[in-house]
Amino acid sequence: MKKTIAIVNQKGGVGKTTTSINLAASFALMKRKVMLIDLDPQGNATVGSGAGKNDFTATTSDVLLNEVAITDALIKTEGGYDLLPTNNELIVAEVQLMQATVQREMRLKQILAGVIADYDYILIDCPPSLNILTLNALAAADSVLIPVQCEYYALEGLTALLNTIEQVQTTINPRLNIEGLLRTMYDGRNRLALDVSSQLTQHFPNRVYRTVIPRNVRLAEAPSHGLPVVQYDEKSQGAVAYLTLAGEMLRRVEESQKEHEKA
Repeated sequence: MKKTIAIVNQKGGVGKTTTSINLAASFALMKRKVMLIDLDPQGNATVGSGAGKNDFTATTSDVLLNEVAITDALIKTEGGYDLLPTNNELIVAEVQLMQATVQREMRLKQILAGVIADYDYILIDCPPSLNILTLNALAAADSVLIPVQCEYYALEGLTALLNTIEQVQTTINPRLNIEGLLRTMYDGRNRLALDVSSQLTQHFPNRVYRTVIPRNVRLAEAPSHGLPVVQYDEKSQGAVAYLTLAGEMLRRVEESQKEHEKA
């Protein structure tokens, strides 16, 4: 089953890019064909995937502006997945998309139509805001994965994001659904983290992944080496957690297919 998943949270610093990189690498290790799209002008997923500024001649911006075919902009990574790289030129594309008057939210979906059959998973690392770039991701995606840091403001921000997703469902992408909620940077010794985690599972019992991403030094170090943590230190807690998450997601897909076949 092929899937396009937008990894979204309008709050920054919740592990969104870390999740994008390491989930892409984990799926690749499990022999899935994966594309990671860096849709954040900060370009952290690009740098964290080991792509230097001189490693690419075309970016997400060029693709969105129809100046370059997506197949000509993709680069191979050491993590085993294809990357559509980004730098701050993406701001130019963002401005032009905002000024467009026809189907400006559908540009990415139209672009992916020609390559979607080539991949098992397309992951989109979204900017930490609900802007036109994020709307393009939500329009193109089958589902949304939401990293949630277990802290005080987590539930309030999550409510706003879920409202946005509902609006997208009713206007531009009726097939969009919630892939799951992922607890990130988790410290089980922290009482607040325990409380927020409990509230998440209580309010969204079927959407919260069993897998929890812990606070982990190796996970924090890996981006500076341009590697997913599953390559930087495959035995670290962070690497094990993301591999476990990928396995959990694949099992969910298999279970869903079995239920569909029974029906």
